[in-house]
Amino acid sequence: IGPGKRRKTAAGLAPFLQPRARSLCCRPAVNIQNESFSALGAAFPGSARAGLARGTSPALDLSSKRLLDLILALTALAMLLPLLLGIAAAIRLDSPGPVFFRQRRAGRHGRIFGIFKFRSMHVLEDGAHVVQACAGDARITRIGRFLRRSSLDELPQLLNVIAGDMSLVGPRPHALAHDDYYASRIASYRLRQLVRPGITGWAQVNGARGATPELSDMQARIDFDIAYVARQSLWLDLVILLRTPVEVLRRRNAV
Repeated sequence: IGPGKRRKTAAGLAPFLQPRARSLCCRPAVNIQNESFSALGAAFPGSARAGLARGTSPALDLSSKRLLDLILALTALAMLLPLLLGIAAAIRLDSPGPVFFRQRRAGRHGRIFGIFKFRSMHVLEDGAHVVQACAGDARITRIGRFLRRSSLDELPQLLNVIAGDMSLVGPRPHALAHDDYYASRIASYRLRQLVRPGITGWAQVNGARGATPELSDMQARIDFDIAYVARQSLWLDLVILLRTPVEVLRRRNAV
């Protein structure tokens, strides 16, 4: 997506991108299973509207995207198996607790699923109050600090991709408590759930990742997510996948 197209997309969506408050307290999760995601598609102008009402872009063949996800996820899982086993052993040796952390997240059309991550903290939060990680967070384990800064803690989500809950590329899913909090303050927030969430996304490769201490930080991330939803294509997915390793090495805004 070129700068001109991004500006055009943002201009068309401007009425839907205005924050409604400025605060960051975690709030209880909300059941969004019955929300009308078809109605949310009306927020998009032009030819994108009809496809987005079904949760897809006119430029994207969902069967091709799913096939790409399966091929790449299965290949990556096989190639990275020794690394995954090594990380699991390091976690067990570093601190007491499980190797994996599983937390409820909302996927496409608000469907709840359990996301997998390597455990990087001493706590396993998944309730009405989930505190974002921040720089110098005492809850992060020694090995967890490395895993989070290198994004290696996200690798178990390849299992979520294979299961069909996630895609390799899409808006990053947030904790349910954070979904509730931000959806009540950003009118366009739920638009990102018209598609499957991803391990990486347009927001992440543009630096909109990590903690969001101000509402404007989350608003910037949502703007990128909505731009992706409106213009998603296999070509854009490949661009994001190629840019992701560079962004990981930069460690921009990683916590």
